[in-house]
Amino acid sequence: MAVPAIELEQVRKEYAPGTPPAVRDVSFSVSQGEVLALVGGSGSGKTTTLKMINRLIEPTAGTIRVMGEDVTAIDPVMLRRSIGYAFQGVGLFPHLTVGDNVAITPRLLRWPEEKTRARVDDLLALIDLPADSFRDRLPAELSGGQRQRVGFARALAAEPRAILMDEPFGALDPITRDAVQTEFRAVQQKLGLSVVVVTHDMTEAVLLADRIAVMHEGDLRQLGTPQQLLTAPADDYVAQLIETPRRHSDFIESLMRPAVVGGEGKA
Repeated sequence: MAVPAIELEQVRKEYAPGTPPAVRDVSFSVSQGEVLALVGGSGSGKTTTLKMINRLIEPTAGTIRVMGEDVTAIDPVMLRRSIGYAFQGVGLFPHLTVGDNVAITPRLLRWPEEKTRARVDDLLALIDLPADSFRDRLPAELSGGQRQRVGFARALAAEPRAILMDEPFGALDPITRDAVQTEFRAVQQKLGLSVVVVTHDMTEAVLLADRIAVMHEGDLRQLGTPQQLLTAPADDYVAQLIETPRRHSDFIESLMRPAVVGGEGKA
């Protein structure tokens, strides 16, 4: 049986003694090649949970493993270089070209320059930004969707063991967002990437994720497939979250039905 890409066992985060924990004894695993969405409102603990995986935030208790290895046994800088990280706003260096932005981590890892350049060119081709046209451009010369794609390529550059994504599509307009989400899912499936993505948008989680972890006030309320959450929400909070994509789907379906005039369908 394959080792899970990411495992959390009874992970807890307390910022101050005597205060409620930000994350309370959360356990889940992410299979290799799986996309898991962490969903919940502000203060639910989803972003704290994500950042504990690569030790941007240190857990108070519990165990986190990446590819079977306890993250506390790994130098945090090297750990972060081995896990891709993409977030809202992208964070590209404005004074560096697209190619140099994507090449940041391989160069920190001292990859040979020829290997780094080949990796950059391959990734730009993968995200439909051909190197000949985009490698030497500055971020300011790109659209928002193109910058987000470059951020995704940068997260993939060092052939990471897993990818963490924090609201990566939130700043995009709806049409660009849909296009980049579709492209992300195609690349993820092609490469068999293991991904944990944080989003406040349940519709996005249903569309992108193989499984969804719903968090509220530091607790993991339910973990399941989109179908399981839609058909059997664990409690009222999960039911309220999942009602949004259900309502949107029902409304769009109603618009597609022929209008009824005088008892007969009329297109």
